[in-house]
Order: sequence, then C-alpha cells, then structure tokens
Amino acid sequence: MASNSSAAAVSRYTRVAIWLHWLIALAIISNIAIAELTEDMPRGERFAWMGWHISIGMTVLVLTLARIGWRLTHHVPALPATMPRWQVMASKASHILLYGLMLALPLSGWIWFSVGDEPKQLSWFGIFDWPLFPMSGSEALHDTMHDAHEVFGKMMFILAIVHVAAAVKHWLFDKDGVMGRMNPFA
Repeated sequence: MASNSSAAAVSRYTRVAIWLHWLIALAIISNIAIAELTEDMPRGERFAWMGWHISIGMTVLVLTLARIGWRLTHHVPALPATMPRWQVMASKASHILLYGLMLALPLSGWIWFSVGDEPKQLSWFGIFDWPLFPMSGSEALHDTMHDAHEVFGKMMFILAIVHVAAAVKHWLFDKDGVMGRMNPFA
C-alpha cells in the first residue's frame, strides 16, 4: 500500500485531458449500450438508433484525435514510483490499445458504410453528412469492415472493463492517487 506522501506526489492530467477522457468514455459506453440493446430489434427500429450510434462514433473519432494531439503536446503525469514495473507496462500497453481502438472502431464503421454495392450516407446528428471513402463496389471489403467493427467493439468492451477494474483497484486497494489523476471534480 502506498503512503500518503507518495499518493500526494502523483500529479494530475490537465483539465482539457480530463474532460476529453470523460467525454470519450461516456460516448464509448453509450455506443456499446446502443449496439448491444438494439441487436435484436427489427431493422427499421434499429436503424433509427444506428443514426445515434454513428454520430456518437464519429464524435469519438474527432475527440480522440484532439486527445492524441493534446497528449503529444502536454505533460503526462508520472505513475507512482511504488507501482510495480509489470503494472506500469500493462498500463502503457492498455492505453496504446485503447487509443488504437478509439481510432479503429469509428474508422472501420466509416469504411464499412462507405463500401459495398450501396454505400450509406453517414449523418452527424442530422446536421451534416460525413464524406464517404471513395471505395464503393467492394462487397468483400464491406464484409471485412463489418466483421472488424464487431471484433473491435468486443475488444473495446473487454478493455474498458479491465481499465475500470484497474482504476477501482488503484482507488480502493492501492490508494496511490492514480484514480485522482483523472478526477474532474478534484
């Protein structure tokens, strides 16, 4: 267990990084819920929900690009010195995977809707349409992107659970200040 002095020494992310984190997290949770809860709905009903799913997904893409830009230009707080090396490595690996999936999920959906014999328009909350990738006519790529999108979604779900479990572990058991680095209310 970390001492109070080592927990206090842990610095925080910037307010922008914290709010981008939580906005992206809420959007991802919403999209996982929409995808899972609408799975067995009739096509017409599900399609209405998919408009929200697509808009939220494209928002995740834009916010993730902003977050990556912010992260590349701003200080990332150090992890506690008391954290075992394997946990530091696991943290770095999981963050790389999370960022990769935050890009791959919306991009695979975007490509999926752009290709095939009948490309489908992607609207952002009914305000404007995203341009489609100029790849129509490829059913094989359409099917591959559909499958990839589903696999990435399942990977994101599992990784999100692991991420939350690790945060709770640091908060309740380690008490090392890691959770406070992303607390928007501290």
